[in-house]
Amino acid sequence: MSGDLSLDINIKEPRWDQSTFMGRAQHFFFVTDPRNILKSSKTLEDARVTVENYRLGVVRPGLTEDELWRAKYIYDSAFHPDTGEKMVVVGRMSAQVPMNMTITGCMLTFYRTTPAVVFWQWVNQSFNAVVNYTNRSGDAALTTNQLAAAYVSATTGAVVTALGLKSLAKRLPAVMSRFVPFFAVAAANCINIPFMRQRELKYGIPVTDENGNRLGESVTAAKSGIIQVVVSRIGMAVPAMGKHCSHFLSLTVFSPQRFPVLNAPVQVGLVGLCSMTVSSLEPDLQERIRQNSPHTTTVFFNKGL
Repeated sequence: MSGDLSLDINIKEPRWDQSTFMGRAQHFFFVTDPRNILKSSKTLEDARVTVENYRLGVVRPGLTEDELWRAKYIYDSAFHPDTGEKMVVVGRMSAQVPMNMTITGCMLTFYRTTPAVVFWQWVNQSFNAVVNYTNRSGDAALTTNQLAAAYVSATTGAVVTALGLKSLAKRLPAVMSRFVPFFAVAAANCINIPFMRQRELKYGIPVTDENGNRLGESVTAAKSGIIQVVVSRIGMAVPAMGKHCSHFLSLTVFSPQRFPVLNAPVQVGLVGLCSMTVSSLEPDLQERIRQNSPHTTTVFFNKGL
């Protein structure tokens, strides 16, 4: 080892305590920081070298802990955690804020005509297809045909749903038409994400022990991860409809003013863990793990984003 920085820093985990709200908030502020999409190729490459060398026990002279963590978050923002490949810029989590703000704003503004609904749902689902593929779990690539099928299915499903809801909204109170984009996005996520990650549902995703040792591939873990991602993506779309949702909820028995105690459970319910017990896995994988790693009771996996 060269340099003075300790090798005991666990950069596999977030820098902040994930059992606290502030710890999770700080972590995701750094992961989704839009400034990361402006980093140059040299900056990204320097971060990659710093992180990969540290994992190998090689420390650059003069490297500080703050610099190491900064490099780790820059690396995480641009490189896939399983394949290590550099991700497409618009598919990175750091591009989510500017891209979603732009697309969602246009969907909420241009919803009155059929051509506008079709166009912006197509734009949104094209963007989602890129994000879902870029942030897939596992290290196996989709074929061109699979990508094409996923893209066509997702965009078609979104557009058909949006048009159907738009037609229905004409017979409902005016405020309901404002929800067309939200329900279309929710339905499209239920189609887009499983299609873009269909290979995981067929062959499974890698599961590891607490030390990162690969134990096998699990379809059960893939299903759990995809469900969590679908739910969280739908939840992410709620704030954009905040004004309309507040008005709608105020007219129902689920009004936040009537039941403020429900706010915390709902938010917690959207948070998913990417771990499961060995007993929840497929029988053949359970048997392999018991033979090769008998002391392992919980496995971990990358659910994707």
